Amino acid sequence: MRTRIIGVAVLAAVVATVLFAVPLGVGAFEYLMQHERVHLVGHARDVALSVAGDVRDGAPIDLEDVEDVVGEEHRVIVYGGGGDRIAGSGPDAPADVISDALDGDAETGTVGDLLVAAVPIAHSDEVIGAVAVTTPSTVLRDVTVIWAAMAGLAAAAVTVAWLVGRRQARRLARPLEDLEESARRLGDGDFTVRTRRGGIEEIDAVGAALDATAARLDDLLAGERAFSADVSHQLRTPLAGLRLRLEAAAERTDPETGAAIATSLLDADRLEAIIDELLALARAGQAASAGPVDLGALIGELSTEWGARLALHGRDLRVQIDPGAPEARASTAAVRQVLRVLVDNATTHGRGTVTLAVREASGAVAVDVADQGPGVQDPDGTLFTRRADRRDGHGIGLALARRLAEAEQGRLTLSCAAPPVFTLLLPAAADTADAQQAGVAVTPSTGQ
Repeated sequence: MRTRIIGVAVLAAVVATVLFAVPLGVGAFEYLMQHERVHLVGHARDVALSVAGDVRDGAPIDLEDVEDVVGEEHRVIVYGGGGDRIAGSGPDAPADVISDALDGDAETGTVGDLLVAAVPIAHSDEVIGAVAVTTPSTVLRDVTVIWAAMAGLAAAAVTVAWLVGRRQARRLARPLEDLEESARRLGDGDFTVRTRRGGIEEIDAVGAALDATAARLDDLLAGERAFSADVSHQLRTPLAGLRLRLEAAAERTDPETGAAIATSLLDADRLEAIIDELLALARAGQAASAGPVDLGALIGELSTEWGARLALHGRDLRVQIDPGAPEARASTAAVRQVLRVLVDNATTHGRGTVTLAVREASGAVAVDVADQGPGVQDPDGTLFTRRADRRDGHGIGLALARRLAEAEQGRLTLSCAAPPVFTLLLPAAADTADAQQAGVAVTPSTGQ
């Protein structure tokens, strides 16, 4: 934009200069040429007056004094009434010029690079001869000087236009650059951004609209975080009471019932951990906590809990980690929640062995969660749509998992319907770091 504004200013200055300079230059040339001819005709008339008596009497004509008067660079030639030269040196004037002078008219012409002026010599209203005065023309030299001065002024005008264009371009572009930076910060989650006013009404109006949007988003996010904190508090209070009652009951019951209560206590601990992680994600935001995630270590940490839950149903958990798979770049809490949703989904709705496989997938990291159940009948778009009235339990959990995955610049898809295989794609840590240095956004490939 800056380059275009400067280019327009310079182009306008060049066009205006050319439109004024060319006619002015031509006019200066014509003026100087006419001035030199009139001046030379004046010299010729002075000479004609001084030699008129000698020509009439037929006396010898001495031109030395005359040439001293008109200048050494001028040459004087005197012609008789018949057009023959009777005095002077230098090249003859053109015949038509001398003929016009003998007819009583003052005339000018050129001989090579010499300018010639011829006037009649008159006595008692009778033309008795003609005088021709020649001199080297200085018009081109004078015009060259004038044109050089005009070219300098034109260059100065274009330079001034360039400087003014730069100043205006900076004045116009800086508010837009500030808007672009503010929009980027707003996209990164900084809702405190406020744009500076640049004094341009239209751009300031856009900035004001962006500020209002940021303020509304900030208020909305603050309300959601407050709601999340309130919900967490409301959930923790009955959960703490339930835990206390279970612990008290475990001390007074038989061993078999005590084992069931112990399992319920583990579920309570797990539910409390989930609440804490979701609350942390709601407060901090996923992008702020993103970092390298060792998926093998994370799955190993959680596989004991998942394996124990599956064992209660007589099922197994199998983990496959590709040694060549890179680390993912994401929030550990978000990835943990997505995997918990997928494993819980496989535990509740699937059959047979649940398999977790970590692999490299076209520059991204893929985590496949599969079971041996009959499969999923819903299409992919409907499966991940948040619908509270669903009876099969897929609606809210999978919708939340997809939102968490997309917040980490990843994707969650149903890669195979029967037997069901859910695939979580996350950006690789190395590729994401390189892309951030290059200023390019990375989206994981969906290739399987």
